[in-house]
Amino acid sequence: MKEFTIGNEDRARVLIQALPYIQKFMGKTIVVKYGGNAMINHDLKAAVIQDVVLMACVGIRTVLVHGGGPEIEHMLKKIGKESRFVNGLRYTDEETMEIVQMVLAGKVNKDIVSLIQQAGGQALGICGLDGGLLQARKLQSPAGDLGLVGEISAVKTAVLDDVLSRGYIPVISTVAQGVDNAAGQTLNINADTAAAQIAAALGAEKLMLMTDVRGILRDVNDPDSLLQEIKRSELDRLIKEGTVSKGMIPKVDCCRVALDAGVKKAHIIDGRIPHALLLELFTDEGIGTQVVADGN
Repeated sequence: MKEFTIGNEDRARVLIQALPYIQKFMGKTIVVKYGGNAMINHDLKAAVIQDVVLMACVGIRTVLVHGGGPEIEHMLKKIGKESRFVNGLRYTDEETMEIVQMVLAGKVNKDIVSLIQQAGGQALGICGLDGGLLQARKLQSPAGDLGLVGEISAVKTAVLDDVLSRGYIPVISTVAQGVDNAAGQTLNINADTAAAQIAAALGAEKLMLMTDVRGILRDVNDPDSLLQEIKRSELDRLIKEGTVSKGMIPKVDCCRVALDAGVKKAHIIDGRIPHALLLELFTDEGIGTQVVADGN
């Protein structure tokens, strides 16, 4: 098999192509939702961490919001806790909430912080309870009572502004302070939704949602039918005609929330591709779907 080598000119071209994007985003805030296979596969995890560190090193105010479903499921099985679902959605009772808080705000969060620092970055792990960052009410779902699952009612960004001003990457686990009960019970928040609300509250330049699909496809059975860029005003039509359906609808809803609040662009990218963040941010082609505000 013939071997291909990358010459100095090719290396330089890659760097030159990235330069205008680096200049454009320097000093801007970008919120990344980190989840899916990119949190499980060792090589993908290392690539994401390197991307995030590089983003911070070139002056991007980088905020990382993470999930942790597989880790939570593993711990529930370990203690013999049987999961309960309501119309396909997980019910979170008090014991499950304790596990969620322990795993998300503890192990998963601190593992990510450690990896960022090993890669030469500076990170600070926080959860939605810290500094009153995330406040929420119990989610009223059409599916029924989901227990201690919340929807965000307020985002208090003071703690994030402080962390970012000191040059740290905030790594956020999405548990929130309940505000609709006397005990102020902790509530579990969907990480995509939290990332969108945080991006909105920070007035971020971009929201980047890492998923396990290429992006929005014109035909779900054709991976080459990727819609690389669409306007915010097109999203409702894509849902109505069925182009966006099932699990992609919540992702698109998060894009709508962010864009309607003033975020300029939202991206749905495939976290299964190594260095997906850098490819989407710093190359002309990108790799996922970019949703832009109608005025842009």
